[in-house]
Amino acid sequence: MLTIGQLAATARVTVRTVRHYHQVGLLPEPERDASGYRRYSAQAAVDLVRIRTLADAGVPLARIDALLHAQPAEFAAAVTDIDTALQAKIDQLTEHRCRIAELASGEELVLPSEMVAILNRLRSLGVSERTVRLERDWAILMQASDAHAVPQWIRDKNAGFEDSEKMRLYLACDQSVDCDPHDPRVDRLIDDLETREIEHQGDSSRPENPTPLFSLILGQSPAWHRILDTLARRAERRRTAVTDG
Repeated sequence: MLTIGQLAATARVTVRTVRHYHQVGLLPEPERDASGYRRYSAQAAVDLVRIRTLADAGVPLARIDALLHAQPAEFAAAVTDIDTALQAKIDQLTEHRCRIAELASGEELVLPSEMVAILNRLRSLGVSERTVRLERDWAILMQASDAHAVPQWIRDKNAGFEDSEKMRLYLACDQSVDCDPHDPRVDRLIDDLETREIEHQGDSSRPENPTPLFSLILGQSPAWHRILDTLARRAERRRTAVTDG
């Protein structure tokens, strides 16, 4: 004979659970013996295991009582029904997991695979997630407002990956966002960007210069206020010099 604690341990449930099953009428509660303890039989342990197994499978407690008292054929049929319902639930949960996975990789939901590949390549090169998100948002807006421009954007981006100097500047632009405006690295970047602009001036086939994208972060980056202001002033001086010459 088993105490309530031993019975609970045998079925791997808590004593509180056993008492709850008593209260709802699933498991008969034995009378106390001469020592004042309730003693449970081996059959009670078997019944408790069956109750726990059915409950863990999601069978409502109200239905468990009928199953415990069913004939073998009825019980087998009921178990088959339960298994069918569980499989349907598994299928539904699997579908939900797929949808959640799609949400976790939201770029694939709204962008073609070629654009997503570009974003992932930027990540692999060490571009900050902040800038990658900016590129992603730019791509989403472009696709929504001017889908015909998307193929050219993809070609330009992929061509840019083959231009080592462009990618060096791109990474420098990314890293400069959080710099102090008067950091020496900002001065070097301004010079490098101006040099590249002069070298490629009038070359309509060259890949997009990195500065238009980073100009979108002006409100958050004092360094980029200085970079773009300085580049604009230098460009104006060059135009003036050409005019005067």
